[in-house]
Amino acid sequence: MSKGWIARTPGGPEVMEWDDLPVSDPGPGEVLLEQTAIGVNFIDVYFRTGLYAWPEDTMIPGSEASGIVLAVGAGVTDLTPGDKVAYVMPHGAYRTQRVVPADRLVRLPDGIDPTLIAGAMLKGLTAQYLVTSSYKVQAGDTVLVHAAAGGVGLILGQWLHSLGARAIGTAGTPEKMALARAHGYDHVINYRTEDFTKVVTELTDGKGCAAVYDSVGADTWRGSLKCLQPRGMFVNFGQSSGMITGFALSDLAAGGSLSANRPVLFDYIAARAELLSRSEDLFSRILNGTIQLDVATRRPLAEAGAAHSALEARQTSGSTILIV
Repeated sequence: MSKGWIARTPGGPEVMEWDDLPVSDPGPGEVLLEQTAIGVNFIDVYFRTGLYAWPEDTMIPGSEASGIVLAVGAGVTDLTPGDKVAYVMPHGAYRTQRVVPADRLVRLPDGIDPTLIAGAMLKGLTAQYLVTSSYKVQAGDTVLVHAAAGGVGLILGQWLHSLGARAIGTAGTPEKMALARAHGYDHVINYRTEDFTKVVTELTDGKGCAAVYDSVGADTWRGSLKCLQPRGMFVNFGQSSGMITGFALSDLAAGGSLSANRPVLFDYIAARAELLSRSEDLFSRILNGTIQLDVATRRPLAEAGAAHSALEARQTSGSTILIV
């Protein structure tokens, strides 16, 4: 019998209940996992609150985790019991054991810490597709990243630095600003005390940025558009401050033939070949030291509710990991 967190109605952290969760034997194409660690992300909050639609009447949060293969179902030939693996899926990870489709699992190479990667599958693969597919960053580009001290932000800063881009970040406290600078950002703006659009204009001599990666949403999108150079790219990949409203295509024309997209990670890893290639890119950069993974907070799985509260209050930096 597995234990885990289940929500039976949308709401705050208090709607999650610690309960027994039955686990079946793996069926054809499936794998039974003993989970090792689980990452905490805003997508978990979006599902818990009902902002994202539930697939059933009940919902188990959690989008990324690592684990050890306990058993494999018929037809699974590339994984065996004892293999260390990781995955990213929309929900279902806040539990001790779980049956997962084998084609969603990635075997971990030697040298990848299973606990650290549990908090970097969603965040790291998000950073990977942002800089390679949403907007292909080139050496010499100037790029703005909001929430630079967050889980995705810290990986993005290092990735952008390795590509030879000039990375500008925003953060809300001096401590978070220092953390972002230590992870590749050339300049970090305190959005609570400074007008980030004005500072970006000054830093770029009025030219603007090639791209803006914005996971904040409602509070930042208008300013983000103002930070772009003509024909620049606005990438909105989250909404920690709320959904964007009032956006019109004419806003892109007014900014100088701008482009915008709203990507979702799962569309970039839907095919197994793409999941594997993007994971390989991420793992290789971790192994060669280009990307350093930081876990700012480790909590036992039993403290998932407290982890959600801290995340929503913007009291966290880097990754939060739930240890099984």
